[in-house]
Amino acid sequence: MSTSDTMTGRWTRFQNRLYARLSQRRKAVVGFVAEPEPRTVGSFARGRQLVAGNLLFAGYLVEAEDTGLWDVTAPSIGFDNERHGFAWLDDLAAVGDMRAREKAQRWVWGWIDAHGRGHGPGWEPDLTGRRILRWINHSAFLLRGMNEKKRQLFFRALAQQTWFLSKRWPAATPGLPRFEALAGLVQAGLALKGLEQMADPALRALAKECEKQIDPQGGISTRNPEELLEVFTLLSWTSAALGDLGRGTPGAQADAIKRMAPTLRSLRHSDGALARFHGGGRGVEGRLDQALAQSGVRPQHATGLAMGFARLYAARTSVIVDSSTPPKGTASYNAHASTLAFELTSGRRPLIVNCGSGESFGSEWRRAGRATPSHSTMCLDGYSSARLADSGNGSENEALVDAPQDVPTEFEEAFEGARFMVGHDGYTKTFGLTHARTFELRFDGRELTGEDILLTASDKAKRQFDKAMDASGLKGIGFDIRFHLHPDVDAAIDLGGAAVSMALKSGEIWVFRHDGVGKLSVEPSVYLEKGRLKPRATKQIVLSGRAMEYATRIRWTLSKAQDTAYAVRDVHRDEPDFD
Repeated sequence: MSTSDTMTGRWTRFQNRLYARLSQRRKAVVGFVAEPEPRTVGSFARGRQLVAGNLLFAGYLVEAEDTGLWDVTAPSIGFDNERHGFAWLDDLAAVGDMRAREKAQRWVWGWIDAHGRGHGPGWEPDLTGRRILRWINHSAFLLRGMNEKKRQLFFRALAQQTWFLSKRWPAATPGLPRFEALAGLVQAGLALKGLEQMADPALRALAKECEKQIDPQGGISTRNPEELLEVFTLLSWTSAALGDLGRGTPGAQADAIKRMAPTLRSLRHSDGALARFHGGGRGVEGRLDQALAQSGVRPQHATGLAMGFARLYAARTSVIVDSSTPPKGTASYNAHASTLAFELTSGRRPLIVNCGSGESFGSEWRRAGRATPSHSTMCLDGYSSARLADSGNGSENEALVDAPQDVPTEFEEAFEGARFMVGHDGYTKTFGLTHARTFELRFDGRELTGEDILLTASDKAKRQFDKAMDASGLKGIGFDIRFHLHPDVDAAIDLGGAAVSMALKSGEIWVFRHDGVGKLSVEPSVYLEKGRLKPRATKQIVLSGRAMEYATRIRWTLSKAQDTAYAVRDVHRDEPDFD
């Protein structure tokens, strides 16, 4: 990181602190224009944990049954950001009983007492926007039973934070943080009496961000599906708030919502969760379907790629493939070397997954989660298809470089289903080899046929391959094709070593087979899941071999077992599936 970058960051933090203190001159607003509607979706289970005093933020668990939220020493920056962002208020509201409300009230007014005078790390534009949204959304829940003095403190704190946002939203990082800041400012301007003059400038700024940040295909530069959902949700909430007041949505914002909805539907697995790529998780349960329903955008048949991803779907079997170059520039700070990786979900049960983002488990897990071996694709000789560049500022700002530049794709109808072909040149520079994959999903959703090809696409590539062969002592270029399994999948390799049986809790049995090229094994893996204390142990199917020639072809299939005896045995072994 350069000296100028350091100075810019320090100046930004100084400005935030300055305006946070200046906000104390703002007077309290008198109340709401109209009773706000709660729009956010929380987790009942997480809410119960919070009521019990178990604070699980950013992968850290702090037991604080008798300690106030703001008296706890934060074990990480991520922990601090989560508690100051107040998304946990959604979870307490999901519980909704007296104990949950009392805890929410104690923590909200505790924040006002500890940080409301402009002190502390919570005065960042994106965190402030996130916090204002939750306070307004759950105001009826929070204000119930409060005396007039407490109500005045609440509305004064809202007025102060809204004024702070009106001055500091441009300092938020472009992308999701800026959308959070502007959405919070718009919601406050529309909801709070006396601050109506702040709404229209914020709406114009939000419309401009929609034009700049949402591409014509409804995607964002980070290619993070969960981040796209968060932006979409913020825009939908803002449109709903405008509609409640009888106002229309600005054209640029409405157009962005229309573009984003079909993209999100293409990134949705058959269980209603998002594909996990480029730092994104599966999303808060129920939020995707709720956001799509509230948007009012009717489902439509999508063709081609969606934000660089291909989707094959048949009979409740969904396959989503990363089919584009990774994000570039600052957008690559959370990007993964996942080109050509795929996920498969059958009904409500994920089968093939990627390991996911390890960000909440520390820098080492974060780095590991970004590497190609953590994804369900091919890896050559232990190399990733892109590498992380040392920024000189730790792993938080490591860009993805030397990534694939050419990722050709093609969809076509096959005799028994849909076929998708994709390739990338990420290994050409080192090995002279292009990796190509073909996926064919049968119309009944019972079988996915795959083919991985390594080939030299030019004379120059052949010369590079020859150099790599010489460096290996003519032993060939090692490859591993990995298929990471969800932790709920029970996998076992057959005695002959030619197939792997995978039992899902729904009672389904899937079988992996290959054409005999390479060695088949089942090895340990991890599932990096947000909201947990540590990675979950799971397994991966690995098909290993060596490329000895200018072209190497490996064929494999994932298919549902026809023998129902297996399914009956599995139902009796596992607990009932109530999904």
